[in-house]
Amino acid sequence: MHEALQYQKAQEGGVKCSLCNHRCVINSGKHGICGVRFNENGTLYAATYGKISAEAVDPIEKKPLFHFLPGTLSYSLGGIGCNFHCQHCQNWHISRAVLEKAALRDLSPEEGVRRAAASGSASISWTYNEPTIWHEYTLDMGALARAQGLGTIYITNGYITEEALRELAPMLGAFRVDIKAFSDDFYKKICGARLQPVLDSAALARTLGMHVETVTLVIPGLNDTMEEMESLIRWVIEHLGPSTPMHFSRFHPDYKMTDRSATPVAVLEKIYTRAKELGLKFPYLGNVFNHQFENTYCPVCGALLIERQGFVSRCKELDGQECKNCGEKIEIITHVT
Repeated sequence: MHEALQYQKAQEGGVKCSLCNHRCVINSGKHGICGVRFNENGTLYAATYGKISAEAVDPIEKKPLFHFLPGTLSYSLGGIGCNFHCQHCQNWHISRAVLEKAALRDLSPEEGVRRAAASGSASISWTYNEPTIWHEYTLDMGALARAQGLGTIYITNGYITEEALRELAPMLGAFRVDIKAFSDDFYKKICGARLQPVLDSAALARTLGMHVETVTLVIPGLNDTMEEMESLIRWVIEHLGPSTPMHFSRFHPDYKMTDRSATPVAVLEKIYTRAKELGLKFPYLGNVFNHQFENTYCPVCGALLIERQGFVSRCKELDGQECKNCGEKIEIITHVT
């Protein structure tokens, strides 16, 4: 196993992990909440370093990322484990997998970058389960990827600590973060976590120069009031900026949350409209394929900049970072620097 970064020795052979905001104190022979960081005789190990459960080449729009390398492919990797216990998890088969029984295969950082380049992908995404708990592996692969001109992406719940995020900053290009609700009560009951650390990491990622997009799964009866959505939108505008893409996605029943119906599309459309009224330039709807609110429009003249159908995107009135119709500069990353 690979020795972990981001931990401190504690008393009587224990360790304190500083990777995520649970900041687990882990006794010898035990693992943290994530299930994959293991204390053996006072040394913390990253048990899934170089081990993957899932590998695919995805359209980047599937992440979803709409303003980071649009129209390209992203080489995507997943491991096992998670530091959240979301009742509605759609990848529960890997996020809740037990290390001893999981179907894992080896993939070195060097081989991962080679496969990414060979696939024609413009980026590497660490996704499917929570990448924060893969810290050492993503750090090593990400540094190699950036040297090869590839983009680097976290699809994350945002529960990473400040010190760990700062360690990632030199190699991480995009931070696609779930803000699951704008309620600490929701986070405690549904995810086993807290809201504020997620907001803090999103703001810090922006400060550190990462491209940030947010996703909120709108769940009927839990986080779908207009009051809560307005508070979230206002926070994003104030702390991340009005050009931050916000995705409001349709819920469908899964895992331990099968007692609720799918989100009415009309509710999502109402949130989209209100977001525009509040001054957000780029709201989007998710999990509603072929909807006009998946497209990117110029916030000044309304021209259709990028048209999307499912995970396929087509540039229309966008020339690099400018609207062809009015010349407005659009905050969008079209190539890795």
